[in-house]
Amino acid sequence: MPIRNRFAELLPEISAWRRDFHIHPELMYDLPRTSGRVADLLRSFGVDEVVTGIGGTGLVGVIRGRSDISGRTVGLRADMDALPITEATGLPYASASPGKMHACGHDGHTSILLGVAKYLAGTRNFDGTVVCIFQPAEEGGAGAKAMIDDGLMDRFAIDEVYGLHNSPGLATGEFMIRPGALQASADEFRITVTGKGGHAAEPQNAIDTTLVACQIVVALQSIVARNADPLLPLVVTVGTFATDSRAHNVIANQAVMEGTVRALDPAMRDLAEVRLKAIVTATAEAYGATAAVEYHRGYPITMNHAENAEYAAQAAEQVAGRVERNCRPIMPAEDFSYMLEARPGAYIFMGNGDSAGCHHPAYDFNDEAIPAGCSYFVTLVENRLPAKA
Repeated sequence: MPIRNRFAELLPEISAWRRDFHIHPELMYDLPRTSGRVADLLRSFGVDEVVTGIGGTGLVGVIRGRSDISGRTVGLRADMDALPITEATGLPYASASPGKMHACGHDGHTSILLGVAKYLAGTRNFDGTVVCIFQPAEEGGAGAKAMIDDGLMDRFAIDEVYGLHNSPGLATGEFMIRPGALQASADEFRITVTGKGGHAAEPQNAIDTTLVACQIVVALQSIVARNADPLLPLVVTVGTFATDSRAHNVIANQAVMEGTVRALDPAMRDLAEVRLKAIVTATAEAYGATAAVEYHRGYPITMNHAENAEYAAQAAEQVAGRVERNCRPIMPAEDFSYMLEARPGAYIFMGNGDSAGCHHPAYDFNDEAIPAGCSYFVTLVENRLPAKA
């Protein structure tokens, strides 16, 4: 079945919701207006239950089919939070909140799932239950984990779960997916190097912390170049570097660096952590300094379950006529990974057309992609929960 006529009819309404969310972006878990608006809309659609306050400002809408012979439940997830970015689109519906904008399309994801909820609450052409999951804090706050820790999967007896994300550069309304690793894990590290401060003109009386820290930055690149399997992608990036001195004629006593490690394979993720700690410690010791490493494991690898990825691909193909089933994985991370660790499911990319990239101040979600996104989710539901005669 191609794009459903009903979503073409609903496009002006769904687009209006999307642009309203875009004007009023909210960050992380602080989503009172967004989550309140979503809850009000769900209630107006006549969904069976609206449950708020899950994992903070997360909420779900429960929709029951015409029958429940199978006893199965499918979860559909959308993220609601924006980013701390100043918008530069100049659009009439640009952010009204300085320093905040929907620069990743979560306004579009939320509106698509609202459109799906309205459709399913009206048709109920399926057997079982659909749980529409509206999640806070995808952008660094692990909102998916918070909802799971708050009982999301067990409380609503979710059997499998699906999500989507817009993809700038992919033709509007097209889809791509892959089984296995789709997006990387995201770990963070903080390295504190302590030497011996002194006068810049008398380096023999100091331990030059800046020199030591620079050697560490260079040495860390050997993890990817000489320790990792070259066929398994791995990224080690030092993103910040600061010393405790701002004077040109001072050798700093301490330097602090922060960065990220990205991997698409669990073994490479483990290797990077072990090697990073060893390299930092040994390099500092070689120069007479000391170093402390704080290493935080963040979002896991977004790992699509093969069977569910094929279900998702089939639904996308029914809507779009074609789907890329083995797309390239990407190194940005996604906290839907926690949901895929908790339940079988799949995450799919949907084309946003020729737009600015995600997290760019000129980015905007393409409303023309809404009918395809809505049709995909509905087709997936009706395929996985077929109506009983």
